[in-house]
Amino acid sequence: MVIEVRDGVAVVDGEPRVLVTADYPYYRDDPAQWADRLRAVRDELGIEVITCYLPWRHHQPEPGSAPDFTGATHPARNVVGFLTLCHRLGLKVIAKPGPFIHAELTYGGLPDWVCPDADSSIEPLLDARGAATRWSDGSDPVGRTLPAPLGATFLTRTTQWLSAVGKEVLAAADEGSMPVIALQIANEGIYTNGALPLTAYDYGPSALAFFRDRLRAWYGDLAAYNAVHGTSHRDWTAVEPPNGTAGPRAKADWGRFHADYLAEVYRVWSQAVGSDLPVLVNLNPPTVPELDDWLARVRPELWGGISYGFTNWMGVVSQDRDAHARYVIAAKRAPGPNLEENWGFSQLYHPAYIDASTSFHQSLLALAAGATGFNVYTGVATSGWAPELDTAHARPYPDCPPIDASGTATVKAPVVRALADFFARHGGEFLECAGVTDHAFGLYLPYAGIAALSKENGTGECGAPPDGPGCGRPLRAFHERMRALGLDYAVLDLEHATAEELAAFSSVTVPGGPFMHRRVQELLAAYARSGGRVLLDGPVPELDENLAPCALLPPPATPPDPGPGPLLYGDADVYLRSHPDRDVHYLTVLVRTGHEGPVGVRTPYGTVEVVAAEGGAAVVRLAGGELGDLVVKGVNGYLSCEVEASVRLNGTRVGAPGPGDLIRIGGAHT
Repeated sequence: MVIEVRDGVAVVDGEPRVLVTADYPYYRDDPAQWADRLRAVRDELGIEVITCYLPWRHHQPEPGSAPDFTGATHPARNVVGFLTLCHRLGLKVIAKPGPFIHAELTYGGLPDWVCPDADSSIEPLLDARGAATRWSDGSDPVGRTLPAPLGATFLTRTTQWLSAVGKEVLAAADEGSMPVIALQIANEGIYTNGALPLTAYDYGPSALAFFRDRLRAWYGDLAAYNAVHGTSHRDWTAVEPPNGTAGPRAKADWGRFHADYLAEVYRVWSQAVGSDLPVLVNLNPPTVPELDDWLARVRPELWGGISYGFTNWMGVVSQDRDAHARYVIAAKRAPGPNLEENWGFSQLYHPAYIDASTSFHQSLLALAAGATGFNVYTGVATSGWAPELDTAHARPYPDCPPIDASGTATVKAPVVRALADFFARHGGEFLECAGVTDHAFGLYLPYAGIAALSKENGTGECGAPPDGPGCGRPLRAFHERMRALGLDYAVLDLEHATAEELAAFSSVTVPGGPFMHRRVQELLAAYARSGGRVLLDGPVPELDENLAPCALLPPPATPPDPGPGPLLYGDADVYLRSHPDRDVHYLTVLVRTGHEGPVGVRTPYGTVEVVAAEGGAAVVRLAGGELGDLVVKGVNGYLSCEVEASVRLNGTRVGAPGPGDLIRIGGAHT
């Protein structure tokens, strides 16, 4: 198996695939059980790709010794043996060497000896107040200080760790004797901090040196910087990070710095591994108050060959409007897989995850909204980890996955198997189909940085000042309008968008503000001249990025009549994808918590009626005017809901024989 990642899509042996994976934390289990658990993932869940973190603190607990990847010091450290076992069982692996991994491990998987508290030569990560940022795993309320990722000492040690992984664990991958097909670097930002405020980090010496280097690159010389900012600095070292009262361009610069900072950390850590394997990252979705902070920081367009991915961990989307918005925005920000979907944690996160319907609903929502794969986190329960790895969480970990701690398939296993089989059969075609979207939201991300740093002066929705520019508030408002109309939409970064990309939409909604890049204004003006509608949420910009006069945008257009959405009746979110060349469509129906009864959807073949459980979901292939393969969740034990799952089209009904799920794959019911 040869894998590439093209525009966020996994291409396996030349064929695009929906990337379906399951995580197995081998370091939490007895090595004697590895083979049995891997077979269960393969045979019971139908999943061929394993994801696994490689905890630094597990493999190199002491600074004076080399990392142990072969089990010389403890059998559970034999990750080379684990990968060899995966290879023998026909499984492929996405390896995740961190260096920070979270994974409910002590100090996020970092060894204690890289902590600034233990070694004064290691620079701490600092917030806007100059305070050290600390990480607590739950057992220690104070937590340990996190190291600055670009600090010289820590960067040397992370480079040594990642290089050792590349040389001693991954080196054979290119020769086909190891199963590793891709890497994931870091976790949910750098230290699970991708969604934190821009003021949370990094104000330490190494980060500020990088900040000033970036200013030099952006402005060319100090005179140009002073002209834009109205300052009279004589040296770059005099430029300080902006606070809440700084001018808009200074705030926009700090947001841009965060985007470049994240890109730089990803770059140096990926480069340190020294592998030609595809590299992915996983971003946690934004919080509602920090939506602008997240948008300013998360700019996949700057990452070069590193591919976007995201996680869940923010609430039950079928019942929580905020969680739904955060999830959809994360899925639409860039193409890439959902690399951690909660399929096993009900006690640690929310009791709704005791039932497979919650995870089934969210996995399908991610794919419908734009994700290119999903991960079962975790596929297997474990209970054999050493105390130095985790003393804060009860065994087993997690409490309710598809394969339990004894290796037995649970009631979630057939649901995972149905999704895996459906997308193994139809995933390539599903990805070829395009979402039916006629409207887009255009991000102008300098406004995100401005709003993120202006929150202390007055807070509106999404944390942005109600009378200032921002991206979070207008994007959230746009999302809610589209959801109320039952319409899908796209998200574009206007600083990187092309005329061809804009031309695919009849309207683009853009946040307004005092200035806008000249190139972006020219792009939008040309789009308007060609018949597109530019809908401004805010004032018309009258300046360019250098604050010189520039007013190229046309007067705000009248919002178009969106026409009827696909949802005819029922309380649900619906997504329709259509193939550009064949008479094939995919319908996803996501039933909201509280809804009972059928959901009717307008399709090219007429009305499709779906009956699914409250909080459940369905995915249906439509081809040639007929119902094809489908998976419908008819039972939600958490909500005590059991229905006879069914799908009806033009008098033809496919249904379960009684209360329960409905699965038809390859034309056969299971």
